[in-house]
Amino acid sequence: MSNIFIKYILLNKKISGVLIILLILIGNSYSQQAHIHGIISDSITNESLPGVNVLLGNSGGVSSNSNGYYYLELESGEHDITFSFLGYKTKTISLNLNNNDSIDLNVSLANTSFLLDMAVVSAGKYEQKISDVTVSIEVMKPSFIQNINTTNMEDALQYVPGLDILDGQASIRGGGGYSYGAGSRVMVLIDDIPILAEGTEDINWNFLPVENIDQVEILKGASSALYGSSALNGVINIRTGYPDIEPSTSVSLYAGIYDKPQRKELSWWWDTNPLFSGVNFTHSRKIKEFDFVVGANALSNAGYRTKNYDKQIRANVKFRHRPSKLKGLSYGINANLQWQQTSDFFIWMNADSGAFIQNPLTVTPTTGHRFNINPWLSYYDKYNNKHLLLIRYYDLSNGFDNNPDKNNASKSYYGEYQFQKQFNNGLNWIVGFVGKYGTTVANLYGDHHGSNIAAFTQLDYKFFDRLSVSLGIRWEHHSLDDTEKESGTVFRAGANYQVAENTFIRASFGQGYRFPSIAEKYTATNIGSINIFPNPDLKSEKGWSSEIGLKQGFTINNWSGFIDFAAFLSEYDNMIEFMFGVYSSDSLSLPTLDDIGFKSQNIGSARITGIELGISGAGLIGKLPVSIFAGYTYMNPIDLSSDTLSNNILKYRYRHSFKSDIEIQVHKLSFGISTIYRSFMERIDSAFEETILGTQIFPGLKEYREKHDSGYVVFDFRVSYNFTPSAKLSFIAKNMFNKEYMGRPGDIQPPRNFTLQFLLDL
Repeated sequence: MSNIFIKYILLNKKISGVLIILLILIGNSYSQQAHIHGIISDSITNESLPGVNVLLGNSGGVSSNSNGYYYLELESGEHDITFSFLGYKTKTISLNLNNNDSIDLNVSLANTSFLLDMAVVSAGKYEQKISDVTVSIEVMKPSFIQNINTTNMEDALQYVPGLDILDGQASIRGGGGYSYGAGSRVMVLIDDIPILAEGTEDINWNFLPVENIDQVEILKGASSALYGSSALNGVINIRTGYPDIEPSTSVSLYAGIYDKPQRKELSWWWDTNPLFSGVNFTHSRKIKEFDFVVGANALSNAGYRTKNYDKQIRANVKFRHRPSKLKGLSYGINANLQWQQTSDFFIWMNADSGAFIQNPLTVTPTTGHRFNINPWLSYYDKYNNKHLLLIRYYDLSNGFDNNPDKNNASKSYYGEYQFQKQFNNGLNWIVGFVGKYGTTVANLYGDHHGSNIAAFTQLDYKFFDRLSVSLGIRWEHHSLDDTEKESGTVFRAGANYQVAENTFIRASFGQGYRFPSIAEKYTATNIGSINIFPNPDLKSEKGWSSEIGLKQGFTINNWSGFIDFAAFLSEYDNMIEFMFGVYSSDSLSLPTLDDIGFKSQNIGSARITGIELGISGAGLIGKLPVSIFAGYTYMNPIDLSSDTLSNNILKYRYRHSFKSDIEIQVHKLSFGISTIYRSFMERIDSAFEETILGTQIFPGLKEYREKHDSGYVVFDFRVSYNFTPSAKLSFIAKNMFNKEYMGRPGDIQPPRNFTLQFLLDL
């Protein structure tokens, strides 16, 4: 660049000779620099690797961007350049650089431990290898979420082995059933902060920012020692991403159409096939010490059933500052905002021509918003101790257009302080304090306020570089309306032993508990002919879970992966379930339909035993890159308080499930197929299948279940073409063979549908 300036100056003859000499000296000073750049990729799949650390001795370095590209500027001379990435062998290259060298250096890294070095944080609230974790944990990457084209985390999580979501309510290894949208035994986090709604303690899955996800971690088993109430059954932690070294923009456009179901009488009312469409947008960049991420989503889904639609706009922002003058300090703020118009589907007209037609008495058009803002601060002191402060404000409001008596709103405030110390001998100690306060204003279940305070600690240590041990304890105090108060302590312990280079055995035990939600205790309403009664006397449920597991890495030619096996046992006391019955305030009078319905009850004890087997891997089969994951879960969920042994399975559970996904790349083309199998749901509320005082809640449901009593298997297919590394067009067929199947009673799932998706990375 300086030579161009000099030629320009000489040509115009307007600058003095002294200035020319100065410019030449400046140009020579820049010419002492050398430049190295290139693409970093996987040695087997040839896929680019974002986020690889490119280090220059002790002088710092850079990270590769989303396309695997890196750029280094350094002085002439001899240098050792190190390429380091978790899960891959570190590579060091020595170079002797001359003045003004510009070297194109592409680097391939070899996978080390067959995905066993993948980093996770949810198991101990600090980063550790997945192979060292003492409990079962699943990891979902954003590429899979993008490939299946979902804007709703519920759809993506349905593919996780051992995890089922029934009409919005998550259950891990059978720990949860269906409770009509109130309460959750699975804690859901965004960037380590709880995101369950105050009052109902539920999760709105389409509020989660799928357009900016770095990794989703699913922790299986009781996790209350670290995460408190609602983590009785496990944890889902959605971790969002930060910018790479280069600015990036991603835009995804999609449009789709529902095909007619196999039974034509289901769609007799369609004038045209219903459509759905949407757009996702994300932009991220670094500006000196600052990191910025903005994202947005808009969608419109006409729905495949009457009065069942969804329209929403969602936006999210993420900001981080790491001041260079204050070493070890970083702080930031994350925020999400959603506006939504929706109408859910509750009860069909009948099991035949009315299965896609909603009972007019249950139509509930809803307009609402959700907003959360999370300031945070992290600081490493001079002893390398970590101090972390997390704050969250969460506001939501729902308005029911046809029934304002069901309007509700809530606000909650959450704060958590963590202190973490890593000792020189490898011991990791974390201690934390949590405070939460929330208010609800609702005709549906009344106006309430509640608070929660907790303290927890956990120790993790690795003996002999092979045995990892984890111990944790938590005390928590819960208060509702200043009158109901309860405290409790829970404990967890786990161990992981590395038997051989890629063989790990683990065992764990954890206690859990869950305070009943305000909605479970105080909701008084009806949905059509279904009455919901309050139960102010509802007690907390408690339990524990344990497992033993084996994780085995392997390599077959150029294809690497791991197999994971687990056997698990869980028990629950005072388990909360919605129970159908006669709840008359006057025991002397004959009951009417107004006295019959559902109420949250402590049913007693339950036990769930089972096994889980999974496989995950990637690499070359022949000359084609292939990635696979698959998992089978068997469980035996028993209601120990049942009066009979012939029908003592817990309601709304599947004994058997199998889930898998396989993706194959052929040059610029890639093909994928996903599979979900679930066995027959053996037990539901008997009231849904019977006639009660001359009324059927779900007309024809009993006959429908008798006809469809063998479970179901659903296949999704996708194919995509990469025009360039930054532009991809995909065609996705969900429910490819147009299988008719049901989730909860009366909720037939979508027929075959087709989506065209265009993705552009800038």
